[in-house]
Amino acid sequence: MRYFIKLAYNGTHYHGWQYQPNAASVQETMNKAFSVLLNTTINLMGAGRTDTGVHAKEMYAHFDFETPLDIPSLVHKLNSYLPKDIVVYDIIMVHDAAHTRFDATKRTYEYHINTFKDVFSQEQSWYFHQKLDIDLMNEAAQLLFNHNDFQCFSKVNTDVNTFDCTIFEAYWKLEKGNLIFTISANRFLRNMVRAIVGTLVNIGLHKITLADFTAIIESKNRDKAGFSVPAHGLYLTKIEYDYITQ
Repeated sequence: MRYFIKLAYNGTHYHGWQYQPNAASVQETMNKAFSVLLNTTINLMGAGRTDTGVHAKEMYAHFDFETPLDIPSLVHKLNSYLPKDIVVYDIIMVHDAAHTRFDATKRTYEYHINTFKDVFSQEQSWYFHQKLDIDLMNEAAQLLFNHNDFQCFSKVNTDVNTFDCTIFEAYWKLEKGNLIFTISANRFLRNMVRAIVGTLVNIGLHKITLADFTAIIESKNRDKAGFSVPAHGLYLTKIEYDYITQ
């Protein structure tokens, strides 16, 4: 039997989702919890990777288990066992071929920028005090819809078959001094969102023009794009599947 896990985590103290031999990861922490509570070795498959320090308000992973589970009891036990920065919201039985990574139809990220110094959100958002032209940044964000190849925003030497992504939404909004960038796509490349945000910040600072932004995308050259903004302002906020009611 295959089960999907719906979870969230504060990524501050983790080197991302993916297991790493010499660093704490969310996947390793979750594997240990499930293995202890189910009394067998469990290896979770995540819906994707998040980098060191990146947070997830909604993440999915899956695992196989031979017998039916008492899901409410297991969720309660997991949340008692797991550290305070990881929470399991639900465990869902799915069909045996379901896959959290390959079956995801849409993923959404947010990037949070604080426009004022807030001592209570230093690990949850990026403090950036310079004035940004938000309207121009939104104009640039709309240009993303004109393209599918986003190699310029990808980490170099990454192991992918294609740099094509279909973007569904991309926009900035200001809420109580917190500037939030929301972007949804069918898939994302490694470091893509942070590189897009860094390039859009350069737009907002009037360092590059809208024409420059288009030229950067068409160049397919990471060196042409802007800097990668700090990881701690990035959140994976939603993953969607055709067979799971959100």
